[in-house]
Amino acid sequence: MFRPARRLDGIDEYYFAGKLREIAQMRQAGHAVLNLGIGSPDLPPAPAVIEALQAAASAPSAHAYQPYTGIPALRNAWAQWYRRWYDVSLDPQTEILPLIGSKEGIVHVAMTFLEPGDTALIPNPGYPAYRAASQLAGAEVRHYDLKAETGWLPDLDALQKTDLKQVKLMWVNYPHMPTGATATYGVFQKLIDFGLQHNILIINDNPYSFILNEHPLSILAIPGAAETALELNSLSKSHNLAGWRVGVVTGHAEHLQAILRFKSNMDSGQFLPVQLAATRALELPDRWYRELNDTYRERQRHAFAILDLLGCTFDRTQQGMFVWAKIPNRFSDGFALSDRLLYDAHIFLTPGGIFGEAGSNYVRISLCNPVETLLAAARQISSTHTFSKQLT
Repeated sequence: MFRPARRLDGIDEYYFAGKLREIAQMRQAGHAVLNLGIGSPDLPPAPAVIEALQAAASAPSAHAYQPYTGIPALRNAWAQWYRRWYDVSLDPQTEILPLIGSKEGIVHVAMTFLEPGDTALIPNPGYPAYRAASQLAGAEVRHYDLKAETGWLPDLDALQKTDLKQVKLMWVNYPHMPTGATATYGVFQKLIDFGLQHNILIINDNPYSFILNEHPLSILAIPGAAETALELNSLSKSHNLAGWRVGVVTGHAEHLQAILRFKSNMDSGQFLPVQLAATRALELPDRWYRELNDTYRERQRHAFAILDLLGCTFDRTQQGMFVWAKIPNRFSDGFALSDRLLYDAHIFLTPGGIFGEAGSNYVRISLCNPVETLLAAARQISSTHTFSKQLT
């Protein structure tokens, strides 16, 4: 047997990969497990987007390799979308780089800018991919804690008092996953000032800005951001295109050119019909976003009811396609509550500890389930004798 490369030391399999296998095994054994943990949109894309895909796929010329930088129509659509929704002007030729999903972009950014001897600042709690990508690039990782009492925002004053000489990159993510916290222009301004002062590249991962949010923001709208910030974005959540893998990284042309040097050696351009359909998605009217949020708002109400039933506490103003909730004191941590629900009531909620130690006393419920499923989950909790007894 060959030993895996040392770069994989400390990199575990993604939590959900193993948990999905366990859920599949339970279902094969006859248990009707309701998965309320994973944020995979269950709603379809807009009909016009599917029609664009179908029409393009039937063209004989649609199946060739595509440019590494994406087709001009897609880059122009991203630029117009950023101008329309974020009031940010980007050069579609040099400041927009389409990606095969924004998760791909996390790895590309890390591998482009980080190396042994560098340090990356990682939010705690935060998306596990930031830590994994940074470590795979050879960098040290340093977590910065986010706390409920400060709105799950970074304490830049505390970071200023630490040694930042080796810090090259800082991952941020607002609207935040998993907590649903939002940033303001003021918060983004402080982050840009911090990056400029310490020569730190600020990466804002921004795929949730349209879900249950009336005022989408981009860190690139802040003066000076181009010098010290990049932003990742995605159509996975905002347009129900998760499996299509449509993302983008935006920012200064020199930064994107460096990323392209890495990316062009790792993958090729996306399937042309996907790019053309994504172009159509970026042109959808305001009504698309309103109707999508009407659906999520109704689901959120039922998710709140489940969490109330469990005795959890949570912020009812949080945004995004999840609800982040603090567990009742009778459970030792979020894993304990999640396991009890899974094994006794056959319902899966994500334990907050997978996002970092600061999430240990929390769970996350996904809104990517129809109301009927959420109602069924509430019934299963109420009717499970051992579980309902524990809650009383």
